[in-house]
Amino acid sequence: MPHLSLLTPIGALTLFAEEGAIIALEWGQASPPASPPGPLLERAASQLQDYFDGVRAEFDLPLAPFGTPFRRQVWAALTGIPYGSTWSYRDLAAAVGCRSARAVGQANGANPIPILIPCHRVIAANGGLGGYSGGDGVATKRYLLDLEIRAAGSPLFETSQGTPR
Repeated sequence: MPHLSLLTPIGALTLFAEEGAIIALEWGQASPPASPPGPLLERAASQLQDYFDGVRAEFDLPLAPFGTPFRRQVWAALTGIPYGSTWSYRDLAAAVGCRSARAVGQANGANPIPILIPCHRVIAANGGLGGYSGGDGVATKRYLLDLEIRAAGSPLFETSQGTPR
């Protein structure tokens, strides 16, 4: 399967693509692929580097996560959480028309494309961070949230029109 590993401030990440879409982002570095990664994976890696540099708020990539219809609905809703903002699990449940914050929490935790599908932006209703299954767990979630808050206030983050790119 085509893949590309990159080093980031939160460690090595590996992107996987299939049939013209990103299907997974995993923590750690994979062995070198048998063939060149291709333009989609290179574009995804470049966009992730821009994100970590604090100059990208949104990703412009085709995503095709594998999952049940309910999980895909939750993951689609995650992409609606604004950069630098958070929703509670209860907010996410309401966005998908579900009464169970626990069910959306489980779907959130099963997200196969973290960061690109921003599951780190979901926190507990009491303002606590909750859990995070990637990297170093909650410390990684805190890093990503802090990165977005800092970048959103930075002049580097703004284009000439003053809006995030």
